[in-house]
Formats: sequence, C-alpha cells, structure tokens
Amino acid sequence: KINHHGKRADGIVKGMLQHSRASSPQKEPIDINALVDEYLRLAYHGLRAKDKSFNTKFETDLDPSLQKITAVPQEIGRVVLNLINNAFYAVSEKSKMTSEGQSYEPTIFVSTKKINGSAEIKVGDNGMGIPNEISDKIFQPFFTTKPAGQGTGLGLSLAYDIITKGHGGELKVTTKEGEGTEFVIQ
Repeated sequence: KINHHGKRADGIVKGMLQHSRASSPQKEPIDINALVDEYLRLAYHGLRAKDKSFNTKFETDLDPSLQKITAVPQEIGRVVLNLINNAFYAVSEKSKMTSEGQSYEPTIFVSTKKINGSAEIKVGDNGMGIPNEISDKIFQPFFTTKPAGQGTGLGLSLAYDIITKGHGGELKVTTKEGEGTEFVIQ
C-alpha cells in the first residue's frame, strides 16, 4: 500500500510540475497530419506491447489540404497522445464488459480538417461514453474515472490548458453514454 500510494503521489507531483513549467518551448510550423498519424501508431503499439490481447480497429481521415500550423509540437503531440490513449482505454473497457454473444468492434477514429484557416483535430471512440453527471468535471485537475493507480486525473486538464491557454484554441467534447465520445481540438 505504501509503495502504491508513493508511486501515485510521485505521478501527481510530476504532473503538477509539468502543469506549472515556466519556460515556454518554441512554436514552430508542424505538419498536423504527420503528428496525428505518428502518435496514433505510437499509442496503439504501446498498448499492444502492454496487453497482447488488446485489439482495435482505427480509422483515420486526414485532410491533405491542411497546411502546417504554428504550434509547440511536443505539447500538441502530448494532447493528441492523451486523447488517443483515453479513447483506447474507453474501447478496451467496453470490450471487457461486452459478453460473448454480443457483437462489438472496438473502433477509434481520428480526423483532421482545415476550417477557416485553422486546424481541427477530432479523436473519437465507440466506447462507453462519459456519464452526464461527470461530463462537466472531466477537465478539472485530479478528476479521474480510472481505478486507483491507473490515472492521475491530469491528462485532460493539461490538454485543456495546452490548447486553450498555450495555443489560443478550443477543446470540446461530445459524448453519448454507452455509445462513445468525441474530442474536438480547434
């Protein structure tokens, strides 16, 4: 128990330090399509390495007309990776709850689109969705629905700060309980 809670506290402190990091990395032109594609594959292979039984379909729809955007690649990558990992977690949890006779194909979809000179990234899943009573809390620091030891509750809070404060963008979520969730970054 001491070891478990020690590791949890360590994770929280690291997350808080990253949250409050003063130095602002340089913004540079980045290819959003390449970044999204790279992080999707990274997340998928990372999960497959941890859990060989994990299998899911992923669909991409990357807009070829999307030009490079000026942003901090590590930060945008971190947000995208977090959203993709959450989507994989959601479909993985739903497959565990689906009984033998039911048909369920875990699917993640990621798309990019050029909209009025800005970039839009969508990360969605056909997992469990987010219950209405907690959907307004998901961007709060330390709020997590994952079991103890699996989540610090900083992922979405950091993602929200990076997009809204660091890049002047928007991060929105639409969800249907039992059907899935979609995050939209603009």
